[in-house]
Amino acid sequence: MHIDPRSDRLMQHNIARARPAVRTRRSPWMQLLSAVLVLAGGKAELLRHAERGWASATFSGTRHTLALSFTGPEAVAAGEALIDALPDHEFTIHGQLVADAAVVSVDHRLDAGPCLTVELELLLLEDG
Repeated sequence: MHIDPRSDRLMQHNIARARPAVRTRRSPWMQLLSAVLVLAGGKAELLRHAERGWASATFSGTRHTLALSFTGPEAVAAGEALIDALPDHEFTIHGQLVADAAVVSVDHRLDAGPCLTVELELLLLEDG
């Protein structure tokens, strides 16, 4: 078997040129998470995040579900403040508009000290 390194490099070069450039789009979820954590007074712990595409006839974007945990009296108070502030909060996320922000579920527990778990759903639309 004969291997010609020059031909191999030429073939790789031609394949790379023929392949369309793949442009990756960065998701704004980290900016969203940062903004939500600031709104929560820095007292929240992220339990999970889910993102799925969303589109209508005129808009496209992503729907985000965030689950946050608040442990201790001070953190629970911050979580309750987040619940109150979220629906009317004006988010600043580059290239995105927050079209909807809702509290989906709330779970208060007192068994081993105060604990609050909150699930949020936010709809981000591409701006532009």
